[in-house]
Amino acid sequence: QVQLVESGGGLVQPGGSLTLSCAASGRTFSGYAMGWFRQAPGMEREFVTAITWSGSIKRAADSVKGRFTISVDNAKNTVNLQMNMMKSEDTAVYYCNAYFTKNYWGQGTQVTVSS
Repeated sequence: QVQLVESGGGLVQPGGSLTLSCAASGRTFSGYAMGWFRQAPGMEREFVTAITWSGSIKRAADSVKGRFTISVDNAKNTVNLQMNMMKSEDTAVYYCNAYFTKNYWGQGTQVTVSS
C-alpha cells in the first residue's frame, strides 16, 4: 500500500522560501513519477512540478519555473519541493503525488504566503 506523507507547510512572507517534503513508503518507487500539485480555495487542483524517481526528467508549471525546485532523495525515499521567491498566489494546499498506472495522493499540507 503506497503511503505519501507531506510535511513542511506553514506561513511564509512574500519573497520568502519554504521546503516541503514527501515521505514515500509501501513499495519500491523505481519507475514512478513523483510530483506536487496544489489546490487554492475555490479552485481546481493544479499541477506544480514532477520528477521521475531516477531524477532524470523534470517538469514544472510555467507559474513556478525559476522559483520552485523538485528533487528526489532515493536513500531516504523522499521527494522535496524547494520554493523560493514565493508569492501570495502560491497560497494553497500542496499535495504529493505518485504515479505508476494510477495516482496516489498524500493528505496535503497548507502553505500560506502572507505578510
